[in-house]
Amino acid sequence: MNAIHRTRGFSLIELLTVIAVVALLAGLALSSYMNQSRESHRTEAKTAVLDLAGREERNYSTTNTYTTATAALGYNTAAFPFNTINNYYSLNVVVVPAAPPVAATYTITATAIGDQANDATCAVYTYTQAGVQSATTNGGADSTATCWK
Repeated sequence: MNAIHRTRGFSLIELLTVIAVVALLAGLALSSYMNQSRESHRTEAKTAVLDLAGREERNYSTTNTYTTATAALGYNTAAFPFNTINNYYSLNVVVVPAAPPVAATYTITATAIGDQANDATCAVYTYTQAGVQSATTNGGADSTATCWK
């Protein structure tokens, strides 16, 4: 009697299919993780911008001027622009001195750098002395409602 003896196991095609599916799922999970991570880093930009605005207002209350002098604002860096603590954003301030009857103004900008620049939705945050908050995508489109929520 000749019995056909069949070996049980996976074929090469089945194994490659499983590997392809696992690789696809891992790629999607990593992409989603990176996007969530970038979204969480947005807090650093908002915090840095609002902190700098507070420092400008404190300086204005004592000197009656806004400044770009980092030492006068209590920073240990040489000059603007400088990177935020975790190096996700570059922080800058532009001051326009008073020219009566127009009062002095400032505009603070936090621009995404490094891997954070891949956050296409909230690439640039701005804040003015009037309290106007805005944000733009890396293409320049307005994304204020999404980024400053």
